[in-house]
Amino acid sequence: MMPRRRPPLQPRQRGDALLLAMVILTLVATLAAGMVWQQARAVQVESAERAQQQADWILTGALDWARLILREDARTGGADHLGEPWATPLAEARLSTFLAADHDDNSDGGPDAFLSGSIVDAQSRYNLRDLVDDNGKIVPAQLKGLERLCDAAGLPTDTAARLADGLRSAWAPSAEERESTAPIAPLKVAQLVWLGLDAATVARLEPYVVILPVRTPVNVNTAAREVLLAAIDNLDLATAERLVQVRQRKPFTSLQAVQQELPQGMAVDEQRIGFKSSYFDVYGRLRLDERVLEEHSLVERRGPERGLGVVTLMRERQNLASAGS
Repeated sequence: MMPRRRPPLQPRQRGDALLLAMVILTLVATLAAGMVWQQARAVQVESAERAQQQADWILTGALDWARLILREDARTGGADHLGEPWATPLAEARLSTFLAADHDDNSDGGPDAFLSGSIVDAQSRYNLRDLVDDNGKIVPAQLKGLERLCDAAGLPTDTAARLADGLRSAWAPSAEERESTAPIAPLKVAQLVWLGLDAATVARLEPYVVILPVRTPVNVNTAAREVLLAAIDNLDLATAERLVQVRQRKPFTSLQAVQQELPQGMAVDEQRIGFKSSYFDVYGRLRLDERVLEEHSLVERRGPERGLGVVTLMRERQNLASAGS
């Protein structure tokens, strides 16, 4: 018996079958593309997380190294000055030149990471905390000193008074004494715009002032001449420049040595001038592949009576996204 032949598909049926096949093919292609995208995205996320962890590790290690340098410097004692190892900035160098990638000291296989940084004496700048006493009152001598600094820096004549009034209001010792319109207390110099100063004025003031947790003297061995004007009453710019020249030859180790370089009748106040520092800014810059990160940390170096340690008080990081930034 002959098998029954299947009737041929009609043109409409062939078209339906072709359309169904195209729909199935499109669906499969879409699912495959989605899976590939998800896999690629997962790889990107994992790579970014790995790079972030590497950056955290490197910058934390750099901060620990800076703290070690400051702690070892404290063990030797003496004055803090710009001729010490901590004051020498680290020029940008490939990380693998410090840590060999293998036991054969072959650095070619190391990460494509470049590190630079510096340690800056925070007490080389005028501490705005000194403007206001424990009772929330402006200290007249400190205000006059800040006026001399602002004048030497070419700032508007009312800058010091506006700063003092704003900080007095923001740092009032109690809520009852704090005015309802008092600004938020600034924690760093960039936030002085909260006191009504314009950004240009704050930018010009930033190299000369700092806000530290407590009142501190200015380190005569590291301060700029403009800052010395704020720390020594009746000091003129020429005498301040002479102090800078003298300390380059031989750092000051006592207030008596500073006094000898001043004109007769001009005195130094040990509450406003010193030659040792407890607060330092640590700056680090990391280039890792296409990423550039900058980190700034404020550290406090404590003396033997407090355990001879270096404590990190603040860390902030800026991601510049790419090496071309």
